[in-house]
Amino acid sequence: MKALRFTAQNTASVDEIDIPAIAADEVLVASRAVGICHSDIELLEGRYIIPFEYPIIPGHEWSGEIVAVGSDVTSFAVGDRVVGECVIGDDHFGFSISGAAAEFFVAKPAWLHKLPDSVSFTSGALVEPFSCGYYGLMRAGNVNASDVVVVLGAGPIGLGVVAAAAALGATTIAVEPSAERREAALKLGAAFAVTPEETEEVLARESDGRGADVVVEASGRPAVMATALELAGFRGRVVYIGIDVGASAPAKLGLIQSKELDIRGAIGSPGVWPATLRFIARSGIDLGHLVTKEYEVDDALTALEESQKTDKNIKVHLRFNGTL
Repeated sequence: MKALRFTAQNTASVDEIDIPAIAADEVLVASRAVGICHSDIELLEGRYIIPFEYPIIPGHEWSGEIVAVGSDVTSFAVGDRVVGECVIGDDHFGFSISGAAAEFFVAKPAWLHKLPDSVSFTSGALVEPFSCGYYGLMRAGNVNASDVVVVLGAGPIGLGVVAAAAALGATTIAVEPSAERREAALKLGAAFAVTPEETEEVLARESDGRGADVVVEASGRPAVMATALELAGFRGRVVYIGIDVGASAPAKLGLIQSKELDIRGAIGSPGVWPATLRFIARSGIDLGHLVTKEYEVDDALTALEESQKTDKNIKVHLRFNGTL
């Protein structure tokens, strides 16, 4: 089978390797769609957040189809369409253990969730980043059609927040410098997609001057993180999901008290995958709008290069069609 492998720091190749064997408590999955994430690039560059060893097969944003099951497996069957979580105890699938960027890979049933019939393989491979945005929005509590929600940053996770907030009926304002990402936000249901300079005017108009009921900071830029406090209205809810550890920016911290703000942080998507899948299926969200380019596995090195052109691409996918 063909697999994308990181064999050393800054060294990637598409290799022909053996199809892995499964144990009695495992399943063999045929990859169908695999997304490339910024953290995959960090892995390639040798600076992922937990220990790992080369060679490693990346791929933690994926969808696939079960093609073989071990004799002890009863919860899944051949033909099941599945997605899977990437934090597995102390291991990170696609990082400390090899992931889904191969025609076939081994998984444990405990990692897996069945993909609803109405959700495409493309959308399935976006469940992982969407689940992070969905979880962050749920941390705000009771988001509904009475709310004006401002999302700062329209990367893949920020766009997931946009889609979820819009599906819940909130008036959703996406704030993003990139015109291409603003367009994607509108396709995902944003009522408005504005530049940072336009934000205050549009927010004042749409909130009747009260400010945002919910602000979700998804850029991870310290100066933008500080701005979130200023955009929130009285008793607004502010959720930080963009990540920056170590940098700083001046912030008007007195606003936390004077506005009685409710501030929360969110990281990952612990415990929400089943709810996330139900939400995607029942809301009819088409996450495919996030995918700007797709490549076959033979062109995986080009896909890696394209994924780093964030001015042009939101999410790059690898496609697989392997059968046993």
